[in-house]
This record gives sequence, structure tokens and C-alpha cells, in this order.
Amino acid sequence: MTATGTRQRLTREARFTQLVAVAWQIIRDEGTEALTLSHLAELAGVTKPVVYDHFTSRSGLLAALYREYDQRQNQKMDDALRTANAELAPRATVIATAYIECVLLQGREMPSVLAALAGTPELEKIRQEYAVDFIEKCRALFAPFCVKPLRDAALWAMLGAAEGLSWAAVQGAITEAQAKEELKAVIIAMVQASV
Repeated sequence: MTATGTRQRLTREARFTQLVAVAWQIIRDEGTEALTLSHLAELAGVTKPVVYDHFTSRSGLLAALYREYDQRQNQKMDDALRTANAELAPRATVIATAYIECVLLQGREMPSVLAALAGTPELEKIRQEYAVDFIEKCRALFAPFCVKPLRDAALWAMLGAAEGLSWAAVQGAITEAQAKEELKAVIIAMVQASV
């Protein structure tokens, strides 16, 4: 509400951003099970049709959260890569650090979003898009250090390592520093195997 007691109209983009922020807050405070379009509308101070207009379904909302998370991760990586030395080890460090830190930032929230999306066509589509984008980004990023093109299987193995190490760090099985260092080592070994 504004000082005069009337609601402030937000642009569509600003409203979407607000709804995503409130959705993440619900997940953090109450868990993924509490995240419904009705509850989101209530806490965001908007009508249900506004929320449905943005997401159409709970799966659509969860998919939007996953995409927002992925965009944030990519932006963080891109920002760090712009300032990193154009050498293998610094680039591998950026990828490992950005990947692990982004997963840890979301802590237990992102896995619960993935669990809620499990088995939905939205999740499979998004995960496939994310994986292909990440692999292609890494292929291009590390190509200058390879004599032969990086093999698809090697890039998929690197992604699997990133996911596994992130999960282990979230669970407390290994430290954040161990996850970053091991992922960096996996990336460097992958690239060096293509020399």
C-alpha cells in the first residue's frame, strides 16, 4: 500500500519478480508443500488471477523458480568469467566456485523444488535445457585449451560431478571448499585429457 492507502501497480516484469521473491520466501519459511498459487497470492497481496496469469499452475510456478535459479547461476558465472584470467585454472576455478556457491545459496530449497517437480514434463524439459546450455558454455569456455574437441561424455561427466559434489556439500558430507577444489580438479582433468 502507498501512503494514500491505494495499491501500487507494478509492471508485469516487476510483479513477476515480486511473486518469485515471495515464492522463495514461502519455501524458506514454510517448505515447498506450503507453496500454492492461492497462498502466494495471499502473501504477495494480489488476487489469485494475477498469480495464475503469471504461472497458470503450481508446476508452472515451480518451473519458473527453477529457471530463475538457473538464470542467477549463469549470471554469477558470466560476471566472474569476465574478470578471470583467460587461463585454464582460473576458468575452472570460476566454474567450480560459481556452481557450488549457487547451489549452497539455495541450500535445501532448490532440492525441494526439484522434488516437487519430479515426474512433471516441465522438470524434464527445464533440466535438459539447463544441462545442454551448461555443457555448451563449458565446451566453448575450455575449447582454447584443447587440441581435440571436448567429448560429450566428458562434459556430461563433469556436470554429474558438479551435481554430486554440490549435493554432498549441501548435506554436509564434504565442505564447500572440498567441493569446489574437487570440481576444479575434475574440470582440469577433463580438459587435459583432450590435449
